[in-house]
Amino acid sequence: MRTLSNADLAAILNQDIFHKISEAADGLGVDCYVVGGYVRDLFLERPSNDIDVVVVGSGIRVADELKKLLGRRAHISVFRNFGTAQVKYKDMEVEFVGARRESYNRDSRKPIVEDGTLEDDQNRRDFTINALAVCLNAERFGELVDPFDGIYDMEDGIIRTPLDPDITFSDDPLRMLRCVRFATQLNFYIEDETLEALKRNAHRLKIISGERIQEELNKIMLSDHPSKGFYYMRETGLLDLVLPELVALDCVEVRNGRAHKNNYYHTLEVLENLCKAQSVAGAKVLEEHKLWLRWAALLHDVGKPKSKRWEQVQGWTFHNHNLIGAKMVPSIFRRLKLPLDSKMKYVQKMVDLHMRPIVIADEEVTDSAVRRLVNDAGEDINELMMLCEADVTSKNSQRKQRFLNNFKLVREKIADLEERDYKRLLQPVIDGNEIMEMFHLGPSREVGTLKQTLKNAVLDNTVPNEREALMELLMQKAKQMGLV
Repeated sequence: MRTLSNADLAAILNQDIFHKISEAADGLGVDCYVVGGYVRDLFLERPSNDIDVVVVGSGIRVADELKKLLGRRAHISVFRNFGTAQVKYKDMEVEFVGARRESYNRDSRKPIVEDGTLEDDQNRRDFTINALAVCLNAERFGELVDPFDGIYDMEDGIIRTPLDPDITFSDDPLRMLRCVRFATQLNFYIEDETLEALKRNAHRLKIISGERIQEELNKIMLSDHPSKGFYYMRETGLLDLVLPELVALDCVEVRNGRAHKNNYYHTLEVLENLCKAQSVAGAKVLEEHKLWLRWAALLHDVGKPKSKRWEQVQGWTFHNHNLIGAKMVPSIFRRLKLPLDSKMKYVQKMVDLHMRPIVIADEEVTDSAVRRLVNDAGEDINELMMLCEADVTSKNSQRKQRFLNNFKLVREKIADLEERDYKRLLQPVIDGNEIMEMFHLGPSREVGTLKQTLKNAVLDNTVPNEREALMELLMQKAKQMGLV
């Protein structure tokens, strides 16, 4: 964090857009301030092009005047029902709103809004670090207004509410997830009184829609260290309402002196490992899958509570937890209003397949097993390997290194297959349409059986992927099935 005086702020805001806002406000005789996240990020040296401006009066009038001053270079959108307006200028978006005071009914997070002063507007802010304001009027240009010592909270790395946190969170329960999100994104700590208020008011999150909850969750997931947010949610009880499936992982059962690991803490370690791997991989990681691979890491063991069994010889087992977990993904996504399209299917596939490379690496790494893995994972094979490598959290350093070495061998075999054009090698040259035509069949179980016979032969490399050899195998199988 950098230290900025009023003169420093005036210098930083010495841009055309801020002076034009100043001219528009002074021309109308109203006070105006740049507020909230933009001011916070000036001190935290986090670049931002989203500017919020509070006007002690009509924000729409100032926005209209600014549009006139900027001319055709600017575009304005007015939302009269909300008393706001947005001006887009170059690469910046400036949101104007009139200063207001708010009051709430207990069963709704929609406030009753009245015109107010700057003080009223700062009082309604969620956290002290978001309650900063800098005057844009020419006479006081660059003057910081910080009634709740947000600057000191930023220096100390603290998230704290301006007023009574119980009222702040009860009025708008979404602020509880925002509290966790800011602590996670900024790597700050939640102040003790504020943390206790989160615990007391966690139940209020029930009135918040799934859409708003998943927006905050996704921002937490995309932070550098998302596990911090989940630790806070678990401690405060928020996680019980948001993702009870994760809470179910937070247990250790002992029988005959043998305990299984705490799969909740293991999951967060896997998530952190994956984030680190994505950071190192950089541009090699598909940006569109970055978030969803993290969701896969978070949910990869979610099927373990339902699959947990005690076996006298083996001890604790979690057989087929990957399949059970994959079946749970759609209901979790549906409840949280996450997308139910290809993104959900991608997460489901990753959860389903995450044990496959581990099984391969724990045994002899055979060409056949790698072929099958590449066939099932398709273009997502590299990201699946990242997830599986992140899943190695054993405290036994020798066992951990053995897994990682074997994963390296798996990657080498995958690279070799790709170099030889694995799609050509893994897809039999005789397809389903030809099989149906050859035996006068429609889509049926018989066709599926014949296709699978050819596919297994190619994957196991027992028959070359050549027409003559596959045709011979096909006819043998068809005779066994009574089709010829």
